[in-house]
Amino acid sequence: MKFNFSFFRHSRTMHQGNQTTISEFFLLGPAVGSEQQQIIFMLFLCMYLVTVVGNLLIILAIISDTHLHSPMYFFLANLSFTDICFTTTTVPKMLADIQSQSPTISFAGCLTQMYFFMLLVDLDNFLLAAMAYDRYVAICHPLHYAALLNPKCCALLVVTPWVISNLVSVLHLSLLSHLTFCDRRAIPHFFCDLEPILRLACSDTQINNLLILTIGGAVIFIPFIFILVSYTLIGSTVLRVPATKGKWKTFSTCGSHLSAVSLFYGSIVWVYFLPSSAYSAERDKVAAIMYTIITPMMNPFIYSLRNKDMKRTLRRLFNRKNFFWSW
Repeated sequence: MKFNFSFFRHSRTMHQGNQTTISEFFLLGPAVGSEQQQIIFMLFLCMYLVTVVGNLLIILAIISDTHLHSPMYFFLANLSFTDICFTTTTVPKMLADIQSQSPTISFAGCLTQMYFFMLLVDLDNFLLAAMAYDRYVAICHPLHYAALLNPKCCALLVVTPWVISNLVSVLHLSLLSHLTFCDRRAIPHFFCDLEPILRLACSDTQINNLLILTIGGAVIFIPFIFILVSYTLIGSTVLRVPATKGKWKTFSTCGSHLSAVSLFYGSIVWVYFLPSSAYSAERDKVAAIMYTIITPMMNPFIYSLRNKDMKRTLRRLFNRKNFFWSW
């Protein structure tokens, strides 16, 4: 996907008296000593590889097994693909910066990273909501499952988030283009995120902050409220199941999704929706690591270890003959 940066050129502002052109930023990543750099590098490299391989295996398992060609696994495959792209947007650059003596990123590179980061984090959010809707229909309206979640509806539940997320990302960056920046170029983060960038601006960021709270808040909290309502209705349905064993079996299909939702939204709220007075660069770095690295890495384990069908298919994939046959 190509993105035209021509409308950002005037944001590389030149100030009278002390003229400064912002052409690059410094990324102040994890604060570690030189003796710990290699340990941190290897740790994040391993986590990144586990994330990519784990999510890729989920996608391959779903593609290779016709029994997994259902709406629930269709959404899971899309979530895994999004998670691979999500971590790839930030982690490789962070690994390069750990090894670099001068961790810089160009102005255009920073905007590109911000665009894809916002696009993919919003996509994750919408896909979690789509998966909650899948569980709601499967448990509360099982007889209408095939009709309500037909292929056309499933495609719409994936394509629509792509369009909305793209528009929101472009809107944020277009408003960012109207800001002027001083000669402060140090971003106290390991990637270009909206909040740290806004703190470097010399001009008024009130509109940008208002957009984060309104549009950004709506994009995050409307799907989150949808998930809460879905699980409230699911809980109400499960409580009407007469046998205790039947209740547990019905609700256990939602356990993996609830774990992923808790990890994702907990860290998002921690970073973006605490009061400004509570802002801490180090706190934001830790929380950002949670939802950019830990959550995408954990998702393959969360969705496979408690799923018999997925475990069976993964065992087949690890069988050499069937693994190469699937390719």
